[in-house]
Amino acid sequence: MSNLSSASFTEPGIARLSQFSLISASGADAVSFLHSQLTNDIKTLAENHACLAGFCTPKGRLLATMLVWKIKDVITMEVPLELQENLQKRLQMYVMRSKVSLQHVSDGQTVFGLFGESALSVLAEWFPDAPSTPYQLVSNDNGTLLRLTDVEGMARYQCVVTKDGQIEPESEWQRSEIHAGIPQVGAATQEKFVPQMINYELIGGVSFKKGCYPGQEIVARTHYLGKQKRRTVLARIPSADVNSGAEVFASTDLEQPCGMVVNAVLNNNGGSDCLIEIKTNFLTEATIQLRSGEICEWLPMPYPLPDDATQTT
Repeated sequence: MSNLSSASFTEPGIARLSQFSLISASGADAVSFLHSQLTNDIKTLAENHACLAGFCTPKGRLLATMLVWKIKDVITMEVPLELQENLQKRLQMYVMRSKVSLQHVSDGQTVFGLFGESALSVLAEWFPDAPSTPYQLVSNDNGTLLRLTDVEGMARYQCVVTKDGQIEPESEWQRSEIHAGIPQVGAATQEKFVPQMINYELIGGVSFKKGCYPGQEIVARTHYLGKQKRRTVLARIPSADVNSGAEVFASTDLEQPCGMVVNAVLNNNGGSDCLIEIKTNFLTEATIQLRSGEICEWLPMPYPLPDDATQTT
């Protein structure tokens, strides 16, 4: 299959997503346990559906973002590979007397990302009926196929199977996630953001109607106090050397950072496409750059930002 272009997402493709790892939660208390730990409402997560969720410190700072889905009595959390071991240990600390078993279940399974309806032909033998609505899934003996949010009109899916095959570079999937406005917290950005800073409540990753979880009081207070002073926006930077956690600056003040790169991936023009968390007042009042001088070019977000953030296009 051909690679996706650097400017738009028009070609089908499939990519192996080795940057992710899987943790399963099972047992009589699995749902209630995860409901008490994650930012989203796990009690209302229907079977054969998925959602985004976060895991916070008591101060409301995100330790990880994840994709969560439920099949029968088992809940699976897809987390960054670099965080899996420590994240599982931290969750295990809270299990105590709960009847829940946390298991690392990545061995023998392969996670793929698929771009475009025609890419499903690769998996037609394994999944003859594809889910049609974002965050729905189908599961059978071959594995699990999830529908995710579209990007620039192109359907996106993710599947977990025990088989392998011809694949595209992982960077193409990472770029589609960035252009879909889906942030991912990794080792370089742990404890840097409350969920609203990376728009997590805007994409369904936070429930404000559920009960307590670590950091819930701060996350809720940030929400109910009104306008957010920091948001995450899409940008392109003419540099191949852009990494998660890099600070950005107003060109008028190179001493005090005004934002941080959440995620970045190389594009085919020799630069990087990024999600950048930034103080909202800088979006229209200043030129934003890396410390090394490369200017951030703002791109339209795939979903509307609330009135607390004004973005130029």
